[in-house]
Amino acid sequence: MTEINNQHLDWLEAEAIYIIREVAAESKNPAILFSGGKDSVVLLALACKAFKIGDRPLNLPFTILHIDTGHNYPEVIEFRDKTIQKLGLNLVVGSVEDSIKEGKVVLRKETDSRNAAQAITLLDTIEKYEFDSLLGGARRDEEKARAKERIFSFRDEFGQWDPKAQRPELWSIYNTRIHKGENMRVFPISNWTELDVWQYIKREQLELPAIYFAHEREVVPRNHLLVPVTWLTPKQEGETSEVRSVRFRTVGDISCTCPVASTAKTVPEIILETANTDISERSATRMDDQVSEAAMEERKKSGYF
Repeated sequence: MTEINNQHLDWLEAEAIYIIREVAAESKNPAILFSGGKDSVVLLALACKAFKIGDRPLNLPFTILHIDTGHNYPEVIEFRDKTIQKLGLNLVVGSVEDSIKEGKVVLRKETDSRNAAQAITLLDTIEKYEFDSLLGGARRDEEKARAKERIFSFRDEFGQWDPKAQRPELWSIYNTRIHKGENMRVFPISNWTELDVWQYIKREQLELPAIYFAHEREVVPRNHLLVPVTWLTPKQEGETSEVRSVRFRTVGDISCTCPVASTAKTVPEIILETANTDISERSATRMDDQVSEAAMEERKKSGYF
């Protein structure tokens, strides 16, 4: 099997660890966003490496935070809980379901996507626990709006992001100053690509939820996507489903996250498959990002990750 050069991973790892330590040094109450998805798995592994000292027990200076839509793939939630328990970390879960019960989120019907609604739950959770910095696993290669974002992304007292008010980050010098109520979203793996993430997973032998690997699933071809047949995403009138070998490139709310056709059952196979694809993971898998080219940017302006 062809080997892909990954010597640059040392540089990417060092940069990410530097950023993570900078957050710990400059923030009063930082948290790491962890969903159980591959990018958050890499981010958490980097944080553990940044603060693991010899044989001493791991003592992360971060709370672990997940904003749960209530419509996540069960395999991912099970993996999330297993990982938190294994590492002995403190997990805080902000629930979109609670936001719905409180009347802060209003959906037309039960099967509507809760993806955008996460912003409201996230902002409420930040206010409740007084988090001043959140570390996330977003990368610039994922989507156009994320490519605009700085590593230290300033959010105002309303949790909003203004792409025209970004702070300069010359020579890896970061301006982390904020007033009470303001917030920093920090993305240590901004400069990584999807291929870098998979190479790092291979090198560090990181565990992932099983749905990242090829498996058989009932799907419906729709709008150039393979929509999984679930109670949230049922077949529409006149559609015919089929069972295909698929895997997920990214995971999120069931209502808007689709798998891709694949036979890659191992990390090396996924690396080769990723190296040969020319479609970004969000373009290939996210129904909500196909609404408009500015869909992600509008969500980020209102407080989204």
